[in-house]
Amino acid sequence: MIGKMKYILITVLALIFADSSAQNSQVLYFMNLPQSHLINPALRPSNSVYIGLPLISSINLNMNNNFVNFSDLFQKDQSKNLIISILHPDYDPDKFLAKIRDKNSIEQEFTIQTLGVGFSVGKDSYIFLDINERIDGNIVLPKDLFRLALKGNSDFVGRKIDLSSLRGEMSYYREVGLGFSRNFTDKLRVGIKGKLLFGLANASIDNKSLGISVNEDYSHTLDANLTVNMSGPIHVNMDSKNNITSIAIDENKFKTASGVRDFFTDSKNIGFGMDIGASYDLNDRIVLSASVTNLGFINWKKDVTNLKADNKFKFSGLNLLDVINGTKTIDELAADMLDSLKNAFVVSNTKTAYTTFLPFGVSVGGSFSVTKKLTLGLLSYSRVIGQQIRESLTFSANLTIGNEFSASLSYTAENHRYDNLGAGIAFRTGVTQFYLLSDRVPVTWTRIKDNNSNVIIPSNWNTVNIRFGMNIVIGNRVREKNDKPMVMVE
Repeated sequence: MIGKMKYILITVLALIFADSSAQNSQVLYFMNLPQSHLINPALRPSNSVYIGLPLISSINLNMNNNFVNFSDLFQKDQSKNLIISILHPDYDPDKFLAKIRDKNSIEQEFTIQTLGVGFSVGKDSYIFLDINERIDGNIVLPKDLFRLALKGNSDFVGRKIDLSSLRGEMSYYREVGLGFSRNFTDKLRVGIKGKLLFGLANASIDNKSLGISVNEDYSHTLDANLTVNMSGPIHVNMDSKNNITSIAIDENKFKTASGVRDFFTDSKNIGFGMDIGASYDLNDRIVLSASVTNLGFINWKKDVTNLKADNKFKFSGLNLLDVINGTKTIDELAADMLDSLKNAFVVSNTKTAYTTFLPFGVSVGGSFSVTKKLTLGLLSYSRVIGQQIRESLTFSANLTIGNEFSASLSYTAENHRYDNLGAGIAFRTGVTQFYLLSDRVPVTWTRIKDNNSNVIIPSNWNTVNIRFGMNIVIGNRVREKNDKPMVMVE
């Protein structure tokens, strides 16, 4: 049983998390780190100069969903005193489906900073430059898609399932940002950051209508008006009717005639973005702040492939009961579905360019200085993805000791969970600053066991967030009246 469990763990986690864009770290907002300007460009660290070394300065991983916890993939079999997986024949799918929403979102973000520089200009101004490699993704899955997969065809015979809410996008792009912040009055500080975006690869779904009808013979008829747009090093093989025969990575896109790799230096898919923020000293103890980040778009016009489904066709698959009953493996089920889908899509000869918009975030926060070293923070963060909004509220206690040590402990309500504890720590030795942050630390765990295995997993876990890195920091500026309390230096 554990062998099958491990297989489904890998499969489900790949579906839920690997394709999942998420949120910037709420812990980061109130810490004395140069990277805090990623959430609000008006925020300024206490050091005078910072340098982010390539690949090790900042690595950020966010993955979340709004409908399932890690422990929901398992149930306890009371008769055998065992934990069983979602693919076990005795697993009760109704308990799982009771938690599924009409629209179920999965988001993912992975960012590596390849270069970071920031420095003070006088006592009022701060300039910073960031170059980041980013992979962002999001997908929306309708509830009936899960019901069809887990409950089988019988509940839907003679019905048409509306899947028009299905959405999805994955992008890999490079972000080059130049920012500036300044005190415009004794109390008000404003920051702005302009971004030049270079799109490297993208796949996105343009779903005008999509429905599945279950026939009397339990086959499925799909009625679609849907386009999958792709840009990147992909080669689509097709037959004489422009139907897909296979899709493969085009290795020729990774090198020029001279053998020099050029995929990672391409600059033909151009986009633009912007961050803007402000902070205001209400009095000597209270600082208010707000920002809008990641406003932007990318025009995709190089190596474009448009796959269109605008017809009705029959297909088999999308039935996990076959896997649960042992009549098919997951590989066989996936192969059947891919064969059917290849016949549904036609490769368009137009190669039409398209535009995607970045999910953007809105932050509103405030901090209260309890002492010279301790502040309390409250932060509201909203992430807008198309027509959907993800919201979170974070309360934090933050400790700053000069320029040498910063720590934060936070509580966040998000993703319909109210037990999200986060923590962050940053310390400086000489000119080197190390930091590690996480917004979601698992606090409860479940033991999975049978006669041969004994594994402990997080019980309630639907968000993964971790950021870590190392900065070179120089200087330790004297605190001015209009500096934020969280970065003051004694």
